[in-house]
Amino acid sequence: WKKLYLAHHWPVTVCKMTANDCQDPPKYWTIHGLWPDKGEDCNRTWHFNVTEIKDLMSDMRHYWPDVLHSSLNRTQFWKHGKMFYLCFSCLLKAGIKPSSSYYKMTAIKEALTRFYGVMPKIQCLPPEEGEEAQTIGQIEFCFTKELQLRNCTALKGGSNAMQAPLKLGTEELSVCNDTLPTYYPSEVQ
Repeated sequence: WKKLYLAHHWPVTVCKMTANDCQDPPKYWTIHGLWPDKGEDCNRTWHFNVTEIKDLMSDMRHYWPDVLHSSLNRTQFWKHGKMFYLCFSCLLKAGIKPSSSYYKMTAIKEALTRFYGVMPKIQCLPPEEGEEAQTIGQIEFCFTKELQLRNCTALKGGSNAMQAPLKLGTEELSVCNDTLPTYYPSEVQ
């Protein structure tokens, strides 16, 4: 594999995408997972032992919750990657916060790029019928094998197997459109 994708998702949008028992989602960006760009190279025989991360449990429950299921036993969700935490205060500093207002995707990209020095991959729900705005749902940061941040541009000849959009029910996130107004919802509607 050539790079890792660290995906954060906006729980309010994730809850909007599903009719699951998603109740009172966190009002902060949470971790979705960490994947290599080539999933076929993963060693799926490694055993996940939750007792080895017991000192991280409090942070794991806070920053990497399974927002779709209200049960307290969320260890199944944690089998899919390692824990990283990146602060999203840069959006707030740029005046971009959850609200009923629309934002320009270029402003969101500029705020993230200015703060991190790299271009992340930003995914949105496309506009619903009769709507004009997309809804921000996921931000992916890319890392080299040495765990250095890098731009999330596609590599020539590289596999996109692990870049499949997040799909819940019939709704699916895809790369955001730079020209559409972008909704950053503060609550599930």
